[in-house]
Amino acid sequence: MSGAVAIIIPALNEEASIESVVRSIPNPPVRHIIVVDNGSTDRTAALARGVLATVVQEPRRGYGSACLAGIRALPSDVDVVVFMDADGSDDASQLRALVTPIEEGRADLVVGARRPIEAGALTPQQRVGNAVAAWWLRARFGIAATDLGPFRAIRRSSLLRLGMRDPDYGWTVEMQIRAARIGLGYEEIVVPYRRRIGRSKISGTFKGTLLASFKILGLLARYDLLQSTRLGRAWGYR
Repeated sequence: MSGAVAIIIPALNEEASIESVVRSIPNPPVRHIIVVDNGSTDRTAALARGVLATVVQEPRRGYGSACLAGIRALPSDVDVVVFMDADGSDDASQLRALVTPIEEGRADLVVGARRPIEAGALTPQQRVGNAVAAWWLRARFGIAATDLGPFRAIRRSSLLRLGMRDPDYGWTVEMQIRAARIGLGYEEIVVPYRRRIGRSKISGTFKGTLLASFKILGLLARYDLLQSTRLGRAWGYR
């Protein structure tokens, strides 16, 4: 594969971690680093620019909204897109292993399955919800998923075929569902997962955890229902 690798990093008030995260990204394979400032009120954007990342502003809050803004900003030479969190929880040293199955033609989408997980990196509710969602993906969508890990790589042409829409918590699971629906080659690699730097905007609050869980499980149920009904098949739902 001759095209470039780009990484999209959604960020909201991550001034404590963004510099170290950007500096940790290996070049090669990554040629373009895009930090999407999702309405930060701190120095996240300025610090990211200071370490030579391209900063894109997306004022509409939501993880999916930030990812979509990053996709729109991709340079034309990009063939592989990596998504990575801005909080220091993902291990950038695993990035080469993440993109290798795509470069070698074995997969279109590669997800970093979080193992081992550092103590305190995920709440008990997150672990249970993740396990339920991964089981649902395997049982009802036929994709060999064990995790909804945000650290993932995808072929750009495949990403555009997915027609991603979810603006917030459901982004990761929507990508895996849509990948299964159109038959993308799927692979997982094991990556370590660390405690984030700073306070989570989702798992750090009861409301955030509850909303994320409802959104993920609601997406799974809706796609499952539509693919199982005559109406969904008539619409060619994917």
